[in-house]
Amino acid sequence: MASAIIGGLVAEGLAPERIEVVEPAEAARAALQARWGIAAQALPGPQLRGADLVVWAVKPQVFREAALQVRPLTAEALHLSVAAGIRSSSIAQWLGTERVVRAMPNTPALIGRGISALFARTAVGAQERQRIEQLLAPTGETLWVEREQDLDAVTALSGSGPAYVFYLLEAMTEAGVHLGLGPAQAHRLALATVAGAAELARRSDEPPQVLRQRVTSKGGTTHAAIEVLERAGVVGHFGHAIAAAGERARELGDEFGTSH
Repeated sequence: MASAIIGGLVAEGLAPERIEVVEPAEAARAALQARWGIAAQALPGPQLRGADLVVWAVKPQVFREAALQVRPLTAEALHLSVAAGIRSSSIAQWLGTERVVRAMPNTPALIGRGISALFARTAVGAQERQRIEQLLAPTGETLWVEREQDLDAVTALSGSGPAYVFYLLEAMTEAGVHLGLGPAQAHRLALATVAGAAELARRSDEPPQVLRQRVTSKGGTTHAAIEVLERAGVVGHFGHAIAAAGERARELGDEFGTSH
């Protein structure tokens, strides 16, 4: 997600020298220099004092430690977190500021086709919300939620969602091969079908249920397939799977987001 944001900023004309990055990994720092001309630092330092917007793209288990290091340098900044599970109350306490926004993005952000759900603490004003939207615009769509707890559901649905689609692509490709197609043929057909169906649903004013019914003639091939899926309880299993992801998101908040 950090790469998607950086790439978007550079593409929009922001000079690389105006982007300060703290990256402990030497290989990643070298990649930032090679790709965008950004001289990243291994540790936070005085260069962060001038930052008016800080993006937190860190692993949940190291967020607290990193925040406490940065806190003395960024008291006046607006903070955006894309770390999964860490609640804004914890982030605000660690950083000593209420100007905190949480985002739950997904991996299609890497190609500008993602969606990020956003939650802002009450100290974040309308102009600051707009600024966050502008920052994330190159990564795809944004959607504000008014209750922070909804981000757990977002994590389960759209944050983890690309993996569900990839899982479906795996299953469709494997089934195509089993029916006699070559692996490359099956993969191409599955990929084009999923992409095309998603785009059709996006452009249509009708709900997915109606779109599905239109290609499901009673007694036909699609009907035969849907009957098998319904007998297997696929919809219910999907519901249980997404609920499990949401529960894990809540657990991450408890596990790594404690304020002490």
